[in-house]
Amino acid sequence: MARKSILPWVVGALGAALAVLPAQAEVAKVRIAQQLSLAFLPAMVMQKEKLLEAEMEKAGLKDVPVEWSTFAGGNSAIDAVLAGELQFASSGITPFITLWAKSNGRVKGVAAMSAQPEYLNCRNPALKSVRDLTAKDKIAVPAIKVSTQAVFLQMEAARTWGDANFEKLDPMTVSLSQADASIALMSGSNDIACTFTSQPFTFLQKKDPGIHTILNSFDTLGGPATLTMVWATVDFQKNNPKTYAAFLAAYEKALGIIHNDKKRAAQVYLDLSKDKSLSNADVVSIISDPQITFVMTPENTMKSVKFMNQVGRIKKMPASWKEMWFENVHSLSGS
Repeated sequence: MARKSILPWVVGALGAALAVLPAQAEVAKVRIAQQLSLAFLPAMVMQKEKLLEAEMEKAGLKDVPVEWSTFAGGNSAIDAVLAGELQFASSGITPFITLWAKSNGRVKGVAAMSAQPEYLNCRNPALKSVRDLTAKDKIAVPAIKVSTQAVFLQMEAARTWGDANFEKLDPMTVSLSQADASIALMSGSNDIACTFTSQPFTFLQKKDPGIHTILNSFDTLGGPATLTMVWATVDFQKNNPKTYAAFLAAYEKALGIIHNDKKRAAQVYLDLSKDKSLSNADVVSIISDPQITFVMTPENTMKSVKFMNQVGRIKKMPASWKEMWFENVHSLSGS
């Protein structure tokens, strides 16, 4: 997938901003919320390779420390960002949509991070599609109703049984982390019938010949769609132009490493995640899947926005995808 560089925009916008803004100090520390998962690989590469520190030094901010904090889920970092205790946070796309609406646009997307499917994997061979699921078939998702997987499952229910039945599968869902859900499904010794999960858990599950996929979320969404992204507050972006531009430059370099040196990127994942279940070759194989892309362009995000608005999950509806994202991605072919 072709990527359009945002650096010309950064340079031009930063120069214009500095020409009219009075001299002011930027943040004394850059704190970033991180999740140690393959879906957040660009941020992991930024952290391990110290790319942001290098760009901060170029911007004359050498003495500003960069601090990474690990969170289990996107919701955990929301209060910290809104309180100004974190400058950047990464999450799944649907928690961000909820936050954008509830904050009345106080936060916006900095860049997309990855587009990749969620897979509904099941052990029972009688399950061929969601139509075959029964009340006894428990589906593991990270958080009932609110996680990205739970929202995608509701979208599939609406697609299958009509909009009025979007919650039809909710009573079957149980909350489990993706790691615990994967262990439960692979053990076959409990009541978890299916997991709705991303990589690398699908890769590990599919090694078991008794586990098969009955749904790819790209089918639900009508094509490739952004799964994870990074966001910040409007106030921070406005008041810290040098720091923001340095982050974007470092982010582009992280994407370049993933695209051009997959072995190096794979090792970053293994080193930071401490994942002992995969080899470097396994990770390279996963991130080489053509359905998994790491790009800054928001893809097919409005499908989720419209659904969440339609079912009452969010009240605020953007005029277009650009309303939810900062200007640095507006020139990209987003949706």
